[in-house]
Amino acid sequence: MTQVVTPETITKKGFSMKMMKRLIGLTSLLLIILLFLLPIVRLFVMSFKHNDQFSLINYTIILAEASTWSMLQNTLIVVVGSTLFALLLGVGTAWVMAYTDIRWKKVIQIFIIIPFVIPSYIVTIAWSQFANSIDVIDIHLNSHLGIIFVLGISHYPLVYLFTVTVLKRIPKELEWAVRSSGGSSWVAFKRVTIPLALPGIVGGGMIVFLSNLDNFGIPAILGIPANITVLSTAIYQEVIGFGPNAFARAATLSVLLALVAFVGTGLQWFLLRKSKLSETASIDESPRYILGKRRKWLEIPLWIFLLGISIVPLLSMVKTSLIRAYGLDFIRENITLKHYQYVLFEYDKVLQSMGTSLKLALITTFICAVFGTMIAYIRSRKNSSIMRFVEVIVGLPYALPGMVMALSMIFAWMQPIPGWNPGLYGTAWILLIAYITRFMILQVRGSMTAISQVSIDLEEAAHLFGASTFVKWKTILLPLLLSGIVSGAFLVLLTTLTELTVSSLLWSSGTETIGIVIYNFEQAGYTTHSSALSVVILGLMLLLALIVYGIQYWWKRRLSKG
Repeated sequence: MTQVVTPETITKKGFSMKMMKRLIGLTSLLLIILLFLLPIVRLFVMSFKHNDQFSLINYTIILAEASTWSMLQNTLIVVVGSTLFALLLGVGTAWVMAYTDIRWKKVIQIFIIIPFVIPSYIVTIAWSQFANSIDVIDIHLNSHLGIIFVLGISHYPLVYLFTVTVLKRIPKELEWAVRSSGGSSWVAFKRVTIPLALPGIVGGGMIVFLSNLDNFGIPAILGIPANITVLSTAIYQEVIGFGPNAFARAATLSVLLALVAFVGTGLQWFLLRKSKLSETASIDESPRYILGKRRKWLEIPLWIFLLGISIVPLLSMVKTSLIRAYGLDFIRENITLKHYQYVLFEYDKVLQSMGTSLKLALITTFICAVFGTMIAYIRSRKNSSIMRFVEVIVGLPYALPGMVMALSMIFAWMQPIPGWNPGLYGTAWILLIAYITRFMILQVRGSMTAISQVSIDLEEAAHLFGASTFVKWKTILLPLLLSGIVSGAFLVLLTTLTELTVSSLLWSSGTETIGIVIYNFEQAGYTTHSSALSVVILGLMLLLALIVYGIQYWWKRRLSKG
């Protein structure tokens, strides 16, 4: 019997499909709010609870303690100091790379980025070994200046990356106009270059400020032994101390830490409110200062600087991993591989932590790649207020300091519903949820960049020829977006694999991660073991980078061949 299709039937089916889409959209929005926003709200509420009652007593007690103001002072000293140091190094290297005709720029850029790619706690261990190996000069990294130095070295590549592109977009005609009217190069730099480069400089500086504020490994390894407590380490000490009202006190300190982050973000908006530089301005790769034969006088100190901060400390760490006992001379009789044997084959926590970190990193990367790309696609193609709201919510956990995010995970998942404990706290599940929540925005940003480069005309043409959504993604979007998606996924993978800050509050026996094992080795005084494991992890990171590069190279060649 043939079914008669009437306009009413078509209308009902269309209405049902529309309702189904709305239901899926509403469910997705509620899930995003549950995962990304609710934990932060619960943390804020917890800061006002004292003995199961709501009050301001936590803030009153903590703000009345002299130690709190000392922590705030230490935090501002190391964060502001390291940000200024990173700005000096980042803007300087960006100007040299964008404006001069020095050679080997692609190789130099790799060396500039190395300190940022390597986990900061490994950088700290490397610099500690290097400082202790110098007999001529007594270097104290366990100090405010030491923390400022290592934080600045670790994060100055961020300033470089933000600034170098902006500098290349500045029209050279504006600078030439100043010089042709009698102004010196310094006047052109002060009146044209700096004002127009301000968005990149301030943007990079703000990211560095938040990264320094968020960092736990560097102030923990260098600061705790010297009794230099910052807010991130204070929150950690409160939670692991399990004292009276420990979680409430930690929540209050977390709110204070978040306030410092928001103040920094507000300062960025204030500085950039009148700054304008067209994003559509073309990038000019040509040098603006031709040094000719004189460039060697710039290249030599630049290479000394880059090798000194990128390679020499790592070599010192490798040396430490090869000596029989810490402090012995590096001679043939004292060289051994027993520390590598111990961490790889004898101490079962290492392989267990590597397995845990790798599993969590791969699962996090897959979930972020799928759902992060979906969010990025909808956000790019449907610029609605709801999607802008979703983007802000998804980015909030990454914008907040890691300690704040970790503590919010505890409050959210230890008892999501009053009276119901799902048993997630203390398991690998809470680490997985925390990683997905914190690093989803990295994939969203990477995928959005790739999607913005694909014309919507291709999709409209596919629809005209009757292609389904699946066919459209399989034949058009995925081949064009794969390289960008893989780049974002690789960033999520590396960040998750070596994460320490969030893990430091959420791990328990049996769920140790790579960062936790290295940190515990260092805190226990097993410097040779921490150095050996750090070298192994760097080798693993290099292997993963080569695999991802190989995938991208193969895919690009395949696309070019049609």
